[in-house]
Amino acid sequence: MSTQISNTTPNTTVTRDLRELDKKTDNLYESIVIIGKRANQISVDVKEELNGKLAEFATTNDNLEEVFENREQIEISKHYERLPKPSLVAIDEFLNDKVYFRNPETENDSE
Repeated sequence: MSTQISNTTPNTTVTRDLRELDKKTDNLYESIVIIGKRANQISVDVKEELNGKLAEFATTNDNLEEVFENREQIEISKHYERLPKPSLVAIDEFLNDKVYFRNPETENDSE
């Protein structure tokens, strides 16, 4: 499962209006917990994807091809380093209604 990272996600820190973060939950701390959990999911997905790609290069033989493979490994690693941080992606997804979340405590109260 590959995590798609939007091209619109900023690569750097962005000043956020806290009022935007708590609109969906009416609780800033609940929003931050949701964003944090989503960031962890994204981080795990990206790490698994990277490890899978780097595993293709795992060999026990030392030869001349290893130099070329190292360059490919470096390029793959650089690509992943340039991706936006998982927390930035999670905030972007949360603000653009791309994250499904529910709070069982508030669902039980409304029944």
